[in-house]
Amino acid sequence: MRRLHLTLRRLLWLAAFACLALLAYGAMRQRPQDMPWTPLDLDQPVGLFTGRKLAALTGDAAGCRALLDRAGVDYVAMKAGGADQCRYADAVRLRAEAGAIGLVPAAVAPSCPVVAALKLWEWQVVQPAAERVYGQPVRSIRHFGSYSCRRIYGRGQGDFSEHATADAIDVAAFVLKDGRQVSVLKDWKGTGKDADFLRAVRDGACGLFSTVLSPDYNAAHRDHFHLDQAERGAMGGRACR
Repeated sequence: MRRLHLTLRRLLWLAAFACLALLAYGAMRQRPQDMPWTPLDLDQPVGLFTGRKLAALTGDAAGCRALLDRAGVDYVAMKAGGADQCRYADAVRLRAEAGAIGLVPAAVAPSCPVVAALKLWEWQVVQPAAERVYGQPVRSIRHFGSYSCRRIYGRGQGDFSEHATADAIDVAAFVLKDGRQVSVLKDWKGTGKDADFLRAVRDGACGLFSTVLSPDYNAAHRDHFHLDQAERGAMGGRACR
C-alpha cells in the first residue's frame, strides 16, 4: 500500500510539473493557442492542442459553424442526410471566395470539423509551403470526394469509413496559380520541388486532422491523401502516415 501511495504522489508531482511547464512555455512564447484550455481560434497559428480542439468539434455543429463565422469563412450549411451508420448532420459546402483555394469539384460538402481543419491547413500550411517552394500560391485542390456510405476500403464487412459520415476528404492534387498541377500519384515519389511540397503539406496536415494517410501508408493511398476527423481524435488517438 505504501508503494502505491508513493507511486501516486510521484504521478501527481509529475502532472503538476507538466502543467507548470506548459504554462511557462505558453507565457514565454506568448502563444495562447498552445494552452489546452484556450478556445480554438482559426485566426491563430497552429498550436500544440489545435488538432485535438478541431477533433473535439465533432458532434458540435453549432459551435463549429460559429467558429467558421468568426473566421469569415463563406459556406452553406447542408441539411442532415443519410441513415443509420451513414448519417451525417453537420456537412457544410464552401462558397467560392476571392483569394481562397477552391475545391474541385466544388459541390463537395464535408463535415464542419473537416472544413475547419481544411481552412487552417490552407492558411497555415498549404499556401506558405507553396510560396516557399514555388513562389506562388495554390489556386485549387482536386479531390476524390467526402461523403460515401461505405466501409473501410469498400469491404463488405468491418468498420464503416469516416467517409460514411462525411468526416473525411481525399485530396488528389494541387493546382498552382500558373495552372501547373502537382499530383500525389505522379509526384510523391520524386526528389524535386513537387515531392518536397507534397511531403510538407502532408506533414502539416498531421497536426490538424485525426487521421492523415498518404502513399507512405499503403498502395490504396498511392494517389491521394486521406484526411479525416475521426471522433477518437478528441481523446488523443491520432494517426499520421
